Amino acid sequence: MSALVPSLAFLMLQEASEDGGGAAAAVGGGIGAIIGLLVAVIVVASMWKIFTKAGEPGWASIIPIYSAIVLLKIVGRPAWWFLLFLIPFVNIIVLILVCIDLARKFGKGTGFGLGLAILGIIFFPILAFGDAQYNPAA
Repeated sequence: MSALVPSLAFLMLQEASEDGGGAAAAVGGGIGAIIGLLVAVIVVASMWKIFTKAGEPGWASIIPIYSAIVLLKIVGRPAWWFLLFLIPFVNIIVLILVCIDLARKFGKGTGFGLGLAILGIIFFPILAFGDAQYNPAA
């Protein structure tokens, strides 16, 4: 009987700690979901504004495949480049090139284009809501 009492106490402690861990995970997951939603809203609003500045419809930025094709049109690349986005590792290089081209079309330099590719959450709103103007001839 005496060996049973410590194991019951251990089970009670284990159950209590599992409940607290679940609550902490739920709170952490909820905060993570809110932050993720906030980032998504910022990116969508920025892309909408960039598309509008470039003379394309803003709603095109929320259609998954179509938005990539319109983005390629904005930067002056052929639509078949979309297929390059589907190839692993090649898509990283293509993304960097498209971001550099996008920066140039808005009068920014290569460094800004690299910023778009690496820290898009910061650089896309700067491009969208700043004073940069789209120049299709650039």
